[in-house]
Amino acid sequence: MNLADYFDRVKGIGVLGTADSEGKVDLAIYARPHVVDNHTVAFIMRDRRSHAHVAANPHAAYLFIEHGEGYKGLRLYLTRTAEEDDPKKIEAIRRRSRKDEDTPQTKAFLVYFTVDEVRSLVGSSAVSSQQNPSSVVD
Repeated sequence: MNLADYFDRVKGIGVLGTADSEGKVDLAIYARPHVVDNHTVAFIMRDRRSHAHVAANPHAAYLFIEHGEGYKGLRLYLTRTAEEDDPKKIEAIRRRSRKDEDTPQTKAFLVYFTVDEVRSLVGSSAVSSQQNPSSVVD
């Protein structure tokens, strides 16, 4: 499966799960990831709990639920690999303007993750590069 094609064509809601160094879990609504390649995604993160968690513990999970009937979507298991804070680069990849929400003091980061595993939303099936994730349910 091509993650870039999937996230370009499918709309839905995403939840990023992180945990701090002591294992305290946090969940946050996140937009679709920016797909760098089929093994790397990035999220724009503000200087909040999720960002602090992945700085302390690089492992995260992203749950994406497709809009529509039924339970379709993906679970991405991730490991943080890098981040940058160039405001021009971050603004260039944003899908929508955040001018009403951001202030000059609002710090944002572009955080990169390796995609360790892709699973269907429901069941235990891993999604291979050949499968349509919407068709995988067990």
